Amino acid sequence: MVKIAETYHVPVLLKQSIDGLDIKPGGIYIDVTFGGGGHSREILKRINGNGHLYSFDQDEDAEKNVNNIIAEASNDSCTVGADSNCGLTFVRSNFRYLKNWMRYYNIDHINGLLADLGVSSHHFDDETRGFSFRFDAPLDMRMNKRAGMTAADIVNEYEEEALADIFYLYGELKNSRRIAAAIIKARDVKKIETTQDFIKAVEPLFKREREKKDMAKLFQALRIEVNHEMDALKEMLLSATELLEKGGRLSVITYHSLEDRIVKNIMKTGNAEGKMKQDFFGRIETPFKLINNKVIIPDEEEQLKNPRSRSAKLRIAEKR
Repeated sequence: MVKIAETYHVPVLLKQSIDGLDIKPGGIYIDVTFGGGGHSREILKRINGNGHLYSFDQDEDAEKNVNNIIAEASNDSCTVGADSNCGLTFVRSNFRYLKNWMRYYNIDHINGLLADLGVSSHHFDDETRGFSFRFDAPLDMRMNKRAGMTAADIVNEYEEEALADIFYLYGELKNSRRIAAAIIKARDVKKIETTQDFIKAVEPLFKREREKKDMAKLFQALRIEVNHEMDALKEMLLSATELLEKGGRLSVITYHSLEDRIVKNIMKTGNAEGKMKQDFFGRIETPFKLINNKVIIPDEEEQLKNPRSRSAKLRIAEKR
């Protein structure tokens, strides 16, 4: 019997990330990672019917949480939509299209944007989605099940060198070439269709004492490629930089070094590469002022309650 996760997601660094937005009455805010709606719920409570929140998620399962979040954040009985009085508009889309959607809703500036870049617990705990090596399931990993290549498509169709690059860049696995070679060998015998097919192909290459950690990195790398996460993150952050008005806040929670580096670079330099720009007089130009020079991490109590928060890092910046 297939198991579906009962709890969608426990919001990480909830108070710190929402406090970081410095919410203003009547402001326009965006939560680009709605998920279980924990962060959106708190934003709705704080805007208190005076502003508006646009919440993004490309997963149809996330959309099912919207009405519950509205009910919890407000006493009003209302429906979701651009013309509703709930103060929330749900956008079922990849956040890389942020600027296009804001143009659609005639929004040319925002007061704050929050992103919790972690994969929802729902995705790891839902046996049907193929995000976890704990279950035997179709090797899918798509956040948006309506489009794009699945993880199975990638492991069966990519060239060996391309697979090795993915595992090295996104999983930071030093034996990425051996892993890629093992996948090629396995798929020549039988098409890799499930998580267990995938695990059987690569398991002999992992040392027993590091097997779980390295397998998690491998699945992470494949998930990032399936969902084009790095490109989407860059596009979203650059759009946010453009949309934020002076004094607007960017509050971003990351979970691994690749995405954290991109966030840090954009907050410090305005570009994903971290290249410092100077004006005619040699002064450093940057669109943001850092609110926390040192990353904020979950305290010991939160880490004990929610072990998946252990790798979380929160960065907050204000538009100059």
